[in-house]
Amino acid sequence: MKVTLFATCIVDMFQGNVGKATVELLERLGCEVEFPESQVCCGQPAYNSGYVKESKEAMKRMIEAFRDAEYVVSPSGSCAFMFHEYPHIFAGDSVWEPKAKALAAKTYELTQFIVEVLKIEDVGARFEGNVTYHTSCHMTRLLGVKEPPMILLQNVKGITFTELAGKEQCCGFGGTFSVKMAQISEQMVDEKVRHVEETGAQYLVGADAACLMNIGGRMERLGKPVKVLHIAEVLNSR
Repeated sequence: MKVTLFATCIVDMFQGNVGKATVELLERLGCEVEFPESQVCCGQPAYNSGYVKESKEAMKRMIEAFRDAEYVVSPSGSCAFMFHEYPHIFAGDSVWEPKAKALAAKTYELTQFIVEVLKIEDVGARFEGNVTYHTSCHMTRLLGVKEPPMILLQNVKGITFTELAGKEQCCGFGGTFSVKMAQISEQMVDEKVRHVEETGAQYLVGADAACLMNIGGRMERLGKPVKVLHIAEVLNSR
């Protein structure tokens, strides 16, 4: 099975280790991974800020970059969801709407792809430690991926899992929201940090690099000892 990796901006620029873990994991599960170097930003930050016309240029480049992919897999629920928004954004466009629909139909978040397409619930991972999991807003509320990450984590050997209180609450990132509404965002992430501390977990795991960067950055600034990991890194542990 050929898989084309949609790396995302944050993974590409800040968290290359997540991209590496994603590729290694998929290859271990029998996939041939391709990476189109023509991929750019999916357009979400600009689109959500109201720059619809400008963001469409990036979206068109992405549609073309993944045109020949059999499956598109991303280690980000938020960015994968953006591909699913393309058909709505290009609705009524006789050229780009069909292309957008084709891309959306073959795009999956990483854990969703493993469980729902590969039909694998145990990837053979081993990870020693007490873990709690942050459910990111876009992945759960918009993309609708809730069970796959939990199924995979529960089958990791050696892991101790503690549920996160208030897991449905936003971490305060929200893309440009954290910049435009910094004081509110800070209060939201502080609440998330308190809930993480209450679990007594050694590791905070999530499936969206942006959320993890936000929560992890705040915990580091506050001197908290909890380590932040993307779920791909945990699932790739042996």
